[in-house]
Amino acid sequence: MTNNKMAYNIDWILPNLRNPTKLWSIASSITVAAVGLFSKILIQWLNKTKIHNRHIIADLLDSRPKNVPLITVSNHHSCFDDPGIWGTLKLKHLFSPSVMRWSLAAHDICFTCWQHSYLFSLGKCIPVIRGAGVYQAAVDFCIEQLAKGGWVHVFPEGKVNMTKENIRLKWGVGRMIFESPVTPIVVPIWHTGMDDVLPNDPPYVLQLRKNLTFNYGDPIDMTHMVKMLRAKNATEEEARKHITDFLQDRLLKLKSETEVLHKDNFKAKS
Repeated sequence: MTNNKMAYNIDWILPNLRNPTKLWSIASSITVAAVGLFSKILIQWLNKTKIHNRHIIADLLDSRPKNVPLITVSNHHSCFDDPGIWGTLKLKHLFSPSVMRWSLAAHDICFTCWQHSYLFSLGKCIPVIRGAGVYQAAVDFCIEQLAKGGWVHVFPEGKVNMTKENIRLKWGVGRMIFESPVTPIVVPIWHTGMDDVLPNDPPYVLQLRKNLTFNYGDPIDMTHMVKMLRAKNATEEEARKHITDFLQDRLLKLKSETEVLHKDNFKAKS
């Protein structure tokens, strides 16, 4: 059974995402809006949620220049992190599929059969093969979307971090930033409590009335850093490492800030 799941052919997905038919585009729009609405109902209405600095992502989705891409990076504590995080967005964004993110998703979890593959690909998820490195088709596709001024979300830990220990971020996001024709704006996000909404242990049932905190960090302009790395003729590997290490530092600072906010948000009820 495991071998059959791992052997499922996903080669058809990226061509469909690159050159969608009209029917595919309609189905994708419906999928993105429906999943977004479900996430908003679950996250904001059926759980106890505090959102900090939502204006940061809202302003960027509304008013950044059309040619300037956006990358968001966040911690990964639950299999519902995406789409759950986007339940914090405004309805107008959730109902605008062309504005919404592309997101990397593990091929051996989300794309193991045709039903799941259609659902996730219509939801603007890209099958990434863990262990295949930074030069794989999924990362190439993300760079293509960034070149069009699109939004890509990355879980740079590369897996659901069940232990919540600080682990080294994967370098794929560093490649995206360094190779994007226009350097992306980067927004770090830290969230707390998503593994209570969808626990990482069986029976994997969505929970209600849990305490959730979402914190959008300040936008990061990576232009100067990319120019500096190019000026000093940094190798691709050096550039990826430098960029990713910098983002890890910013994420960990946001983590500390968010943990304090989470305690303050719910201390009266704990």
